[in-house]
Amino acid sequence: MDSNVRFPNQPIQPSAPARQPAKQPIKTGTQPAFSQVWQQELQKGEAVMFSSHALQRLQTRSIELDAGDLAKINDAVAAAERKGARSSLLLYDDIAMVASIRNKTIITAMNGEELREHIFTNIDSAVIIK
Repeated sequence: MDSNVRFPNQPIQPSAPARQPAKQPIKTGTQPAFSQVWQQELQKGEAVMFSSHALQRLQTRSIELDAGDLAKINDAVAAAERKGARSSLLLYDDIAMVASIRNKTIITAMNGEELREHIFTNIDSAVIIK
């Protein structure tokens, strides 16, 4: 079985060290390691999950997220939940994600040129992540 295979609604795991991340990884000397941050979020019970479809899209589109990115996504989902959103479009840099706010699950993700070719339906809100 491929170690990169993810199951639906399972937390995203840190990338394998062999792959080159698109963004600069967190330096463990100045900030907590990704796994530490992610475990803290999981313990809070507020961590956003990624569906198997979203994980596949992230991988095929070479979208890398570090601990800081995931923290911002978690904050955005929490903010949407506080406003009563059910399904949101999350815009972060050049990445768009559709999230089920009730389930705290990222359903799909896309980047770059793909954003111009898509219509987003069945959403009731949009969150721009800074």
